[in-house]
Amino acid sequence: MAAQPAWQPKEEGLREICTLLEQHISPTSDKSRIWQQLQHYSQFPDFNNYLAFIFARAEGKSVEIRQAAGLLLKNNLRSAFKSLDPTYQQYIKKELLPCLGAADRHIRSTVGTIISVVVQQGRISGWPELLQGLVQCLDSNDPNHMEGAMDALSKICEDIPQELDMDIPGLGERPIDVFLPRFLQFFQSPHASLRKLSLGSINQFIMLMPAALYRSMDKFLQGLFVLAHDSVAEVRKLVCAAFVQLTEVQPSVLEPHLRNITEFMLQANKDSDDEVALEACEFWSTYCEAQVNLELLREFLERIILILLTNMAYADDDESLIEAEEDDSLPDREQDLKPRFHTSRFHGSDEVTDDDDDSFNVWNLRKCSAASLDVISNVYGDDILPALMPLVQAKLSMSGDENWKEREAAVLALGAIAEGCIRGLYPHLSEMVEFLVPLLDDKFPLIRSITCWTLSRFSKFIVQGIGNQKGLEQFTKVLMGLLQRLLDTNKRVQEAACSAFATLEEEAADVLVPHLETILQHLMCAFGRYQRRNLRIVYDAIGTLADAVGEELNRPGYLDILMPPLISKWQQLSNSDKDLFPLLECFTSIAQALGTGFSQFAEPVFQRCMIIIQSQQLAKVDPASAGVQYDKEFIVCSLDLLSGLTEGLGSMIENLVAQSNLRDLLLQCCMDDAPDIRQSAFALLGDLARVCPQYLHPRLSELVTIAAKQLETTQLIESISVANNACWAIGELAVKVRQEISPIVMNVISCIVPILQPAESLHRSLVENGAITLGRLAWVCPEIVSPHMEHFIQQWCIALSMIRDDIEKEDAFRGLCAIMLRDESWEQFLSALEPSEKEKLAKYQI
Repeated sequence: MAAQPAWQPKEEGLREICTLLEQHISPTSDKSRIWQQLQHYSQFPDFNNYLAFIFARAEGKSVEIRQAAGLLLKNNLRSAFKSLDPTYQQYIKKELLPCLGAADRHIRSTVGTIISVVVQQGRISGWPELLQGLVQCLDSNDPNHMEGAMDALSKICEDIPQELDMDIPGLGERPIDVFLPRFLQFFQSPHASLRKLSLGSINQFIMLMPAALYRSMDKFLQGLFVLAHDSVAEVRKLVCAAFVQLTEVQPSVLEPHLRNITEFMLQANKDSDDEVALEACEFWSTYCEAQVNLELLREFLERIILILLTNMAYADDDESLIEAEEDDSLPDREQDLKPRFHTSRFHGSDEVTDDDDDSFNVWNLRKCSAASLDVISNVYGDDILPALMPLVQAKLSMSGDENWKEREAAVLALGAIAEGCIRGLYPHLSEMVEFLVPLLDDKFPLIRSITCWTLSRFSKFIVQGIGNQKGLEQFTKVLMGLLQRLLDTNKRVQEAACSAFATLEEEAADVLVPHLETILQHLMCAFGRYQRRNLRIVYDAIGTLADAVGEELNRPGYLDILMPPLISKWQQLSNSDKDLFPLLECFTSIAQALGTGFSQFAEPVFQRCMIIIQSQQLAKVDPASAGVQYDKEFIVCSLDLLSGLTEGLGSMIENLVAQSNLRDLLLQCCMDDAPDIRQSAFALLGDLARVCPQYLHPRLSELVTIAAKQLETTQLIESISVANNACWAIGELAVKVRQEISPIVMNVISCIVPILQPAESLHRSLVENGAITLGRLAWVCPEIVSPHMEHFIQQWCIALSMIRDDIEKEDAFRGLCAIMLRDESWEQFLSALEPSEKEKLAKYQI
């Protein structure tokens, strides 16, 4: 058979695509029209060949056009490489390799990106010529070829480092064994780009720690010590990153060198380049958390603390300095609004919550220094106070407007050590609070805001002191100080005060009751004046207050302050407005707190939740008919609010659900493909089962079967939290419908028993809920469960022993007793018990 002729571009097609790419990179072009045309061309099987040809061979075209062709090729190959004709795959690969040594740096960089995508899609083993080509380039002594190959390798190492640590058919050694010696050799290169790329590539393997790197560790460390003094900041930053990662995953290899490494990190932490200093700063917390050689680090604490405190002062270019000038009359810009993530309802004892609200902000040297001081204080405790407090006191005593950043850093330091050094600080807490409260009125907004945060860090201990008159007065001062700052005209201070107050609420709980009217007046005044971003934090503070004081909130005078502004906002927002999310969450907490007192507001809230769920379910399949874009958060928040209503109103919810189609909507949500919708749906199912099980009766069999399906192994891997809520809901249904659940008992047990097996990877709450649900099933259907108990009784008892005593555990114990009663040896066991023990068991009809 004759060989297939090599692919060649047609002149006309080449010209058209080049023209299109030229328009594509023009700032004044019609982007949507060009995109449509590019999509049209992408339908042709050899379109990517044209892009490869333009990128690799169109010497007469500008670098910008060639680079545009390369980037478009990369994006296409990411989704379509595997479906390309093998001859076209081969053509593209062949065109890419020579570009590694291109004269233009942009072309070299772009080809590295494309090569990494091809390797991700087709694996190293599918492109044997690549390894040979890369080695030739690395060994060529030509700077362009060496840099091009290193650039491509650095991207492969970043995206898929494990690919280089695999056996390749036909190759005597793994790729990393071939490349690692060359990477180490480049540490001595006169070209900064090669030093940077080679070190960056090795760093990608530290977490994986392949055998090749472990064997070469001495050479690697020697190279790091040389590069530690590199003239290029990016290289020094990578050296710091290497030491941080090694401390985390392989600290033993650093043990002989720790003193020298610590000295280097102290210098790097003061580097004139902020990025080097930031990377070095990460070392202290990593070192402490790895528990490497804490006595050695103790020798350096005084110097470390001095550097950290110095670096905690605001840098002149810190974005917060600009933000701090904004008052609350300025509307928020869209980019000011943080992305929000609603957490679905979770029934269990170890729900994971992330209260770090800083994830949206830029991580910088100031924040890293404060975090490092926090970690150090938790490891060394009060031992750091003799070194730290004189520095803090010196900064606090610095007068003059020009020194405000130093004073602010000192207040930040006090907040950072609040947890770790509390034993040493506690005797002086009242003096510290007396000093801090006036700073809430400081002329500099960033001092006011950091004082709010620092006081919140001590809130637990401030609340603990209210047992005496002095402590109560101190608590009241802090409370009133934060409430006044809620009404600050500065947005940054508002945010800090509101967050700090929410923390104080959680600690104080019912201690807040005597101050409720004042608190509500301040919160609702803030609610009326805040812009959108800070308004979300007010919702959170209101919800936290409701959780903290519970039914104490259910008084006409309080409700007259709280509810009208919230209802007014509720009526202003459309069903597709995302600002509705925090309001729905806020109402959830209020409904739970007020209990039956929420009944006067319940019907419109219930109806709106139903409408939102229905419209979103329609939007998922037909956005045009629904009139809104689908967003699952609307469904999750609405389901959670319905759960809050159910929990608050109890059996009174039946008046609302009786004439609704909630049952059918709930069934759909329990089968949704989004785990967080299912999680909230099963939470609502369990809540409804508690108070109005009869309403669920027509769909009982389907609901229980779907809930049981969540406990299957494949579902568990997908979402532990969904399985947790489903398991809990089955247990709640079981104790209400009793024998009616019998048809699915064995199905549920077969899913629960594997959950009870010891496994660290499983969520503790799921094990607890599994043990309780198994007990409830045994209680209502002992005749079904008891014949199989030998297969799970030991694991079940172990799981039950780990659960705190409460009504749910009592239900499970009733189940244990119910199946024991069916065992012939039970009477013999009972007869051996002391009368007092028999009397206790009599409570359970034994």
